[in-house]
Amino acid sequence: MGVEKILSAWKKNKFSPLYWFEGEEDYYIDILVNYAENQMLPASEASFNLTVFYGKDADWAAVMNACRRYPMFAEKQVVIIKEAQFMKDIDKLEPYFLAPLASTIFIVAYKSKKLDKRLRFYKTIQAKAEYFYSQKIREDKLQEWIKEMVNERGYDITTKAALLLEEHIGNDLCRMANEIEKISVNLKNKKTITEDEIELYIGISKEYNIFELLGAIAIKDMAKAIKIVKYFEANPKAAPLQAALPALYSSISRVYGFYGQQDQSESALKQMMFHNPVAIAQAKGIIKNYGYPGIERLLLLLHHYNLKSIGIGDTGTPGPVLMKEMLIKMMV
Repeated sequence: MGVEKILSAWKKNKFSPLYWFEGEEDYYIDILVNYAENQMLPASEASFNLTVFYGKDADWAAVMNACRRYPMFAEKQVVIIKEAQFMKDIDKLEPYFLAPLASTIFIVAYKSKKLDKRLRFYKTIQAKAEYFYSQKIREDKLQEWIKEMVNERGYDITTKAALLLEEHIGNDLCRMANEIEKISVNLKNKKTITEDEIELYIGISKEYNIFELLGAIAIKDMAKAIKIVKYFEANPKAAPLQAALPALYSSISRVYGFYGQQDQSESALKQMMFHNPVAIAQAKGIIKNYGYPGIERLLLLLHHYNLKSIGIGDTGTPGPVLMKEMLIKMMV
C-alpha cells in the first residue's frame, strides 16, 4: 500500500486498526505520521484520544495498555509510536497485533531500517497490519520528484536549478522538501525557480558548485576548475572535499558504465543520463576528451584523493590543496 492510497482512505475516514510504516526514506513516513497526529482526530477529541510514544522511552506494556483503552467521548482513538526502531522488546507487541481493538488506530513508525524478517512478529505484521515500506528514491527519479514537488506548489523550475538542488542536497527528501518550501515562500510574483533563486535563498552559487566543476573537468577547462576550487576554499561549506569527491565519482562512474553497455548509441547515452540535456552534454565532453582509459584514470584519481581526504596516505593537507593537485593530474 502506497502513501497516496493510505492518505486517500484516511481522508474518507476509512481506517484499519493496525498500521506499520518502515523503511529507509523518512520523508513519506513523516507525512503519514504528521497527518495521523494532527488531522486524523478533530481537535476537540485529540486531547483525550491521541497518545504518542517515542521508541527510545516507550515501554511495551504501557503501549499495549494504551491501545486496549476505549476512546473517551468518541468512536476512535489514535496511538502512535514514533521512532519505533529504538524501542526495546518491540516484538512483545505481537499479542496486540493478533487481537487489536477495533476502536483503536495503532500506528508504528519504524524509520530508517527494516524489522528483521526472520522474526515471527514480522510475519504477524504482514498478515494483520496495513504495511508500508518507504524506499529511498532512485537516482534517476530525483529530478522528476523535484519538479513534481515544485509543481504541486504552483511553480515551475528550470533544469539547471533542479540539477543544482540535486547535486547539493542529494536524495535527502526531507531536506529537499524544506528547501523547496523556503524558496516557494519567497518567490512572491515569480512563477519559475531559476538558478538565481537557488543562490539567493539556499546559498548554492550558480557559478561555483560541484555541477559546474564537473562541467569544467569534462571540457578540460583548468582555469575555470581552479577558480571554482578557490571559491570552495573561501567558502568551506559550499562543497567540502568529502562531499565533492563522491559526487564527482558518482557522475563520472555513470559515464564509465556507458562503455560496459552493448548499445553505445547516442540514444542509449541519453537514457543513461536520464534525458537531462546538461548531463548529456557533460557526458559527451568526458567521452570526447578522456576516452575509456582517461575516464578510468579519473575514477582512480578520485578514489586515491578520497582516501587522502580521510587521512590515508596523507598527513593533513587541506582539502582545497588536494583538490587542486587532483585536478592538475586529471587534466594534464
